[in-house]
Amino acid sequence: MERRALDGTAPGGKSSGPGRVGTLVTASLRSVSRLRAPELTGRGWLNTGDKDISLEELRGRIVVLDFWTFCCVNCLHVLDELRPLEEKYADSLVLIGVHSPKFEHEADPDALAAAVERYAVHHPVLDDPELATWQAYTARAWPTLVVIDPEGYIVASMSGEGHAHGLSVLIEELIAEHTAKGTLRQGDTPYAAPPAPVTALRFPGKAATLPDGSFLVSDTTHHEVVQLEADLVTERARFGGPGVLNEPQGVLVLPVETASRVGYDVVVADSVNHQVKGLRLADGSFTVLAGTGRQLRERSGSGPALKQDLSTPWDVAWFIDRVVVAMAGTHQLWALHLGADPADNTVAVLGGTSNEGLRDGAADEAWFAQPSGLATSADGSRLWVADSETSALRSLDLTDDGFVVETHVGQGLFDFGHRDGAADHALMQHPLGVTVLPDGSVAVSDTYNGAIRRFDAVAREVSTLATGLREPSDAVVETDGEGTRLVVVESAAHQLVRIPLPEKAQRVDGLARQTQRPRQEVAPGAVHLRVNFTPPTGQKLDYRWGDPTRLVVSATPAALLTEGEGSAEGLTRELVLDPSVGDGVLHVSVQAAACDGDPDTGEVPEHAACHLYQQDWGIPVVLVEGAPAEVSLDLRGV
Repeated sequence: MERRALDGTAPGGKSSGPGRVGTLVTASLRSVSRLRAPELTGRGWLNTGDKDISLEELRGRIVVLDFWTFCCVNCLHVLDELRPLEEKYADSLVLIGVHSPKFEHEADPDALAAAVERYAVHHPVLDDPELATWQAYTARAWPTLVVIDPEGYIVASMSGEGHAHGLSVLIEELIAEHTAKGTLRQGDTPYAAPPAPVTALRFPGKAATLPDGSFLVSDTTHHEVVQLEADLVTERARFGGPGVLNEPQGVLVLPVETASRVGYDVVVADSVNHQVKGLRLADGSFTVLAGTGRQLRERSGSGPALKQDLSTPWDVAWFIDRVVVAMAGTHQLWALHLGADPADNTVAVLGGTSNEGLRDGAADEAWFAQPSGLATSADGSRLWVADSETSALRSLDLTDDGFVVETHVGQGLFDFGHRDGAADHALMQHPLGVTVLPDGSVAVSDTYNGAIRRFDAVAREVSTLATGLREPSDAVVETDGEGTRLVVVESAAHQLVRIPLPEKAQRVDGLARQTQRPRQEVAPGAVHLRVNFTPPTGQKLDYRWGDPTRLVVSATPAALLTEGEGSAEGLTRELVLDPSVGDGVLHVSVQAAACDGDPDTGEVPEHAACHLYQQDWGIPVVLVEGAPAEVSLDLRGV
């Protein structure tokens, strides 16, 4: 998603224990005004057995609100980070998901219920389609965590991912403080598991064709890869399973000569294990090709593939004799070179800086936003990319000047819809797949519109091939004596279906949409930008090698920001906004490095664990005379 905060622990580092620092946080909490947590309001609840939950009935428990939206890969990372805390503090902690949607499709209650199952959310979820609770807590980013103490007061807020360590320390301190005060009440979770559904496939993700006419499909929430016969139902084999794969997505059948050289036939994007694996069909064995199994906590990486951390690889494609990986978790494309021995495999960043957004040009300076689908042109010269969070179709081309990124359809992080016609006006909604058609045009699995779209690169027009599908996430071309069709992965319907390729595509003249987040009123002209960051107890900003903080600021449209653009050290920036341009979006990225150490003495141990906190915001702003001349954001506030 468009927000990310990363916390990486250095090898050999250590965490501070809760006992010695508990009084420090207690004192800091008492030194600020206490804010009562607003009540939770929305359309309804999931995972509660149809019961409503109020903060009043949770008084005496520590409550963590997780503001999320199911399109957001960083929100999915946070779900994984929170699971150990849910288990460890089950008697004292109540975790509540607040689903505040970005895209129109995510406001559909059936789609939300499917997502809660798909991503194994095992705590209560408040359905907040109108963003009522989001606004009550002044959330600015997906994901955002808010901590409420047993007396019902907000004690901390944190944007992005990577806060598990600091959150654990804070929970320990709250347990100690409120046990001493007699205000902590232990009890059971209000979570009630829904009935477990049974289908042959469950939320399949991606598909590939095999030379004999059968199909491979990633059976994502069954954690397997399945080989289906041509009828799309009969199973020939299943590969993997829990403990081997964890929510696999992309599947790539290697060229015959490459498969013969390396000893496996298929490359699999093992998304939640943060690895890329090889599958040998003859015996069902898997080989790790890239990734340590840890999530990448830095901006980029290169070198030996088996020693490099990855971040949610979502799709894989064969391009210029390499496996290209859509690294959704860092908003990049990576290249994986396959050696005869996996120990010889290497990886390198092919495109994207890890900043999230829509920026074209040289690949090493371009911005992507959760790339989720890849396809190579018939002549091998172009890689098509479904860039999901910008609802965009993009490409990577090798030119005389190097790799270049181009956007063909898509407007930005907050603009979406279902509109055909000229490519520069057409709109999609969170596409996850892209497929090259026999005539050279491109079919896009327009996931949240439930449609298959077609982009004609010659005429530069977009049309609609099919509608009424349930979250199509990928498609492959099937050609035989009876003609050419698309086999579509209909993910939320748990099946593969065939659709014809009509000679003339349908046309949809739908409305343009924008994410319905409240705009912030700011004064035109000079504006002070401030990012608040309070390191977790036991950590401090590390100035041993210079300023450990950095801000990157830009705007859409670019002319909105006449001063203050660019990258520089510090957590504050003086901006100048041009009122003649009108409304727009401020894009703010921040980094802050904190290390374990004593905040009072300033001492940092020689081998201290260090943590990188990073966050991206997109703040819709409207310029109003007399409005505040300040924008204040929380990276981590206590």
